[in-house]
Amino acid sequence: MKKRIVIALGGNALGENLKEQMAAAQGTAKAIVDLVEGGHEIVIVHGNGPQVGMIETAFETAARADPHFPILPMSVCVALSQGYIGYDLQNTLRRELDFRHISTPVATIITQVEVDPADPAFLNPTKPIGGFMTAAEAEVLRSKGIPVMEDAGRGWRQVVASPRPVNIIEAGTIQTMLAAGQIPIAAGGGGIPVAIQDGQYRGKSAVIDKDFSAAKLAELIGADMLIILTAVEKVAINFGKPDQKWLDRLTVAEAKQYIAENQFAKGSMLPKVQAAISFVSAAAGTQTETGFSRTALITLLQKAKDGIEGKTGTIITH
Repeated sequence: MKKRIVIALGGNALGENLKEQMAAAQGTAKAIVDLVEGGHEIVIVHGNGPQVGMIETAFETAARADPHFPILPMSVCVALSQGYIGYDLQNTLRRELDFRHISTPVATIITQVEVDPADPAFLNPTKPIGGFMTAAEAEVLRSKGIPVMEDAGRGWRQVVASPRPVNIIEAGTIQTMLAAGQIPIAAGGGGIPVAIQDGQYRGKSAVIDKDFSAAKLAELIGADMLIILTAVEKVAINFGKPDQKWLDRLTVAEAKQYIAENQFAKGSMLPKVQAAISFVSAAAGTQTETGFSRTALITLLQKAKDGIEGKTGTIITH
C-alpha cells in the first residue's frame, strides 16, 4: 500500500568528495526510484558532513590567501552544500526516472530549519564535519581552539554545535510538492540553521543532525514512515562484541533502555535511534496523512525496499 516516506540518506550514500558523490548518487537514485516505482510518496533528506567541511575549509583557505574573500558563516556553508548535493541527486534521480519511463518531477528545496538559540548544544559542540584526521592533526586544531572529537573509532573530526530542530520553515512548500505528485529533496545537511532575531530568520553557526531534521519533517508532513539509511543492515546491541545481537524490532521503551545502557555509539548509531524515537513518539496513536501508524526503519540503502516490506532492517514502533 502507498505510504508517505521520508528518507534520511547517510554519508555512505553520498561519498567523501565530488567525484565519489557523483558515482554514489547514481546507486542511491536506483534504490530510491525502486520505492517511487512501488507507488510511495518520497521526500529525501541528506547529510553533508564531508561536504560542508570542505566548503568551510575552502573559503577559509581563500580568505587567508586574499583578505577580500570572506570567511562564510556555517549557515551559508550549509546552504551551499544543499545546492550542490541536491544538484547531483536530482539529476541522477531524473535520469533513473526517465530510464524507467516515470514522469514524476524532482526538485531541491533550499530549506531553513528553526533552532532555539538557547539550546545548550551551542555550549557543547558535538556534530562532526569534514574529513577524518589523525590524533596528531586533531591536536593541532585543538591547540587553535577548534573543537574536535573521536568519531566512533573511525578517526578524529572537527565538531560544531548541533541544536535540535524545532520547526521546518518550508514544510508547507514540501507538502504542496507532494500533493502535486513531485519528489522534494529537502532539509539537506539537516537544513540551514536559523532563529528569529529582530523579527526575521537569521542564520546560526551550527549544523543540525540530518536524522533529527528528517524526523521533524516527517512529523510535520504526516509521514507514515521515516527511513534512516546507514552503513549496517540492522541496529545491534553489544556491537562488535562476541555477544553482538542484531535487532529486528524495537519499541520506543526498549530503545530508550538500550540508550540508557550506552549501547549505541555517539555520533554514529545513537542519533539515528534517537531520531527514530522522536518521530514514532510524535503524536503517538494518531493517524498519519494516509492512515497508517508511525514507524521508523533503520537499514542499508540497498535494503530499503525489503525493509518497507518487513523483510529486513530494524523497525521502531511505539
